[in-house]
Amino acid sequence: MKKAFAALLLASPLLASPVFAQTAAPAPAPKAANSQQNKMSTCNTQAGDKKGDDRKAFMKDCLSSKPAAAAKPTQQEKMKTCNAQAGDKKGDDRKAFMKSCLSNKPSA
Repeated sequence: MKKAFAALLLASPLLASPVFAQTAAPAPAPKAANSQQNKMSTCNTQAGDKKGDDRKAFMKDCLSSKPAAAAKPTQQEKMKTCNAQAGDKKGDDRKAFMKSCLSNKPSA
């Protein structure tokens, strides 16, 4: 009986090893950074050496802000652009072109 018990103890690691053997799970592929992660990274860089409540307030403001929309050109900028596009036009032709250009309507 002792011999059978000893044989069983010696054989048990050999029998049990396949049960406990596991292959390592493949590492998940790194996900592409999403816009929130990009925003966090940008705000973190901009925060620089700020600490404590100052940093907290800055990060809150930075992360909650929306991306800047393309600004509309001012009337003065429109005038410069339209003047440049008008070129050598004169008289009524120029007047009609400028009116159309400044009102953002396609010129005829």
